[in-house]
Amino acid sequence: MATLYQTADWKAEKHVPVIDDPVKEGDLFKVTVSVGKEIAHPNTTQHHIRWIDLIFWPEGEKFPYQIGKTEFLAHGESTQGPDTSTVYTHHWTTFAFKTEKRGKLIATSHCNIHGLWQSEKALMV
Repeated sequence: MATLYQTADWKAEKHVPVIDDPVKEGDLFKVTVSVGKEIAHPNTTQHHIRWIDLIFWPEGEKFPYQIGKTEFLAHGESTQGPDTSTVYTHHWTTFAFKTEKRGKLIATSHCNIHGLWQSEKALMV
């Protein structure tokens, strides 16, 4: 899997998903994940982010949990041709979940040209 997903510093690479610090509201965590936070990623018919996925792997557990997946399906395409629509989704999403365990958040994303990308961040409860 290490060769399947690419990683890099999100401040220098526009494809890396960025996990913003979770905000605790009671027992509910809200985690925002975006692509192209520091360096804008294109959002055109020819070059776009197709989806972002968030996984939580609790400390001491064998398997992780998929928190959710957001697909971005409008990239300016229409029956008139590429980039002729005025509808463009943006590669930014928020997931919410509850846990009482520490662990690791893992975000993955897919660029239709540059493949799969991943980042990780510790979740401290």
